[in-house]
Amino acid sequence: MREIETNRLLLRTLNTNDSERIEELAGDYDVAKTTLTVPHPYPGGSAKNFIESVLEAEKSGRLVIFAIIEKEQQQLIGIINLSVNPTYRRGELAYWVGKPYWGKGYGTEAAKSLLAFGFEELNLNKIFAQSFTNNPGSYKIMEKIGLKYEGTLKQHVARFGEFYDLAHYGILREEYKS
Repeated sequence: MREIETNRLLLRTLNTNDSERIEELAGDYDVAKTTLTVPHPYPGGSAKNFIESVLEAEKSGRLVIFAIIEKEQQQLIGIINLSVNPTYRRGELAYWVGKPYWGKGYGTEAAKSLLAFGFEELNLNKIFAQSFTNNPGSYKIMEKIGLKYEGTLKQHVARFGEFYDLAHYGILREEYKS
């Protein structure tokens, strides 16, 4: 079992016991609308299938995913991952945090630790992330951990029947090290 510990958080491997908590937090429309893939309404029982599929994807080396656990309460508060492209040694950072935990710095703390993991443990050359331009909470996390704005992808994705612009941020290994 892989773990990363921060001041207030434990990032650990997901397991099927996390499924109810994932459905509870990710089932909130305000959380789902900030992501590209979290369904809404969240189908009951489907988090178990999600966990099994991402754990299988991890075996290929193209994904590293963690449950974000708030240490004091020992409770899952979100998920964070790196989708890895080994050919180009780059990873795409993605995360969501349950609404009751927004604005407390948990996303930044988790993202900062996964950035370090990506460069130091996975030997990546670049880590990037994207956010809906109408989701400042997400792209402010990217800025706080050192990612730089690289541009906006106009109407790049559709979600709930509408097209959205994505802000694209990235950081190179050499920038991280300096």
